[in-house]
Amino acid sequence: MTLRIGDTAPNFQADTTEGKIDFHQWIGDKWAILFSHPKDFTPVCTTELGTMARMKAEFDKRNARIIGLSADPVEDHKKWSKDIEETQGAAVNYPMIGDPDLKVAKLYDMLPADAAGDPKTRTAANNATVRTVFIIGPDKKIKLMLFYPMTTGRNFDEILRVLDSMQLTSRHKVATPANWKQGQDVIISGSVNDEEAKKQYPGGWKAPKPYLRIVPQPK
Repeated sequence: MTLRIGDTAPNFQADTTEGKIDFHQWIGDKWAILFSHPKDFTPVCTTELGTMARMKAEFDKRNARIIGLSADPVEDHKKWSKDIEETQGAAVNYPMIGDPDLKVAKLYDMLPADAAGDPKTRTAANNATVRTVFIIGPDKKIKLMLFYPMTTGRNFDEILRVLDSMQLTSRHKVATPANWKQGQDVIISGSVNDEEAKKQYPGGWKAPKPYLRIVPQPK
């Protein structure tokens, strides 16, 4: 299946390093960051898992849960976690999904439906497209999808930035401009006409163009 932003995130049941989960139940009323990896014991992914462990408190503040996935069994994840702690200075403190049958990878369109084979014989190159990030809202809808090449480590500061933007824009009728960061000016949404905007922003706004209405970030 082809997934798009706004689709309901496919539900699944799976084994993880923290026990069996039903994905939608696990998300509950929170946001979820699902980030996936082509193979255990691979170098770039090792740095990413350690980075996310160090950043988990920031996601916790934003009512967001982190979950990883790799196309290998949970037993291998647990062994890999020791390497991650040793080399990255942080223990993995969130669940890692075991996906040796590639069920979740196929469900999320990371691999072709006919992908198969023992995970022990599949290489990272075979699973190259299993380097994705999905942000899923409390409504279980897909809010963001990112696909990364094998050799480029993900920027998780950007994931936090996007999460801040999506949470802000879900509460207020605004959009965020390029390179926006928490606390900076925002743009009044195009769905809000000037009359409505005057009620929401009685102090007015800056408008270099009629369609570009800039206001301070709502509290």
